[in-house]
Amino acid sequence: MKKLTFLLMGILLMSLSGIQEVKAANTEFADESPFPRGEKNEAYAKYFTGTSYLNMLSTKDVNIGNVTFEPGCRNFWHIHHKGGQILLITGGRGWYQESGKAAQQLNPGDVVTIAPGTKHWHGATKDSWFSHIAIGVPAEGGSTEWLEPVSDQEYNSLP
Repeated sequence: MKKLTFLLMGILLMSLSGIQEVKAANTEFADESPFPRGEKNEAYAKYFTGTSYLNMLSTKDVNIGNVTFEPGCRNFWHIHHKGGQILLITGGRGWYQESGKAAQQLNPGDVVTIAPGTKHWHGATKDSWFSHIAIGVPAEGGSTEWLEPVSDQEYNSLP
C-alpha cells in the first residue's frame, strides 16, 4: 500500500510540474510565425499597456504589420476611420473586444474583420504571448483614432 501511495504521489508531482512547465512555456515567446517578431514597438508604445513588438511587412499601398504582444499587453481602445482593419492570428492567445460587446478569445488561425468606425481593442491574454498580422484596409482619408486605455479592471475581469 505504501508503494502505491508513493507511486501515486510521484505521478501527481510529475503532473503538477508538467502543468508548471506548460504555464512557463506560455509566458515565453514561441516564435511560430514565419515573419520575424521585429523590434520593440516604440513608435506606438504610448497607445499600449505593456510591451509590444512591430515588424512592418508592407507600407506601400497597404499597411501590413506583424504585431507581437507580451503576456498582459494590450492596445488602447481605438477606431479605424473609413478603412477598417483585418487581423490574422498567427500565434499565442489573445483577446478582441468591440465596445458594448463581450471580449472574444483569439487563437492561431482566427480572422477578425473590423468594420470602419468600430471602437475596439486587442491584445494578449494574461499568461500568453500573442501575435497577429494587422492589415489596414486602404481608404482615402483613412485614419486611426486612439482613445483611452483598456482599464486594469476591464482587462483583469477576463478569464
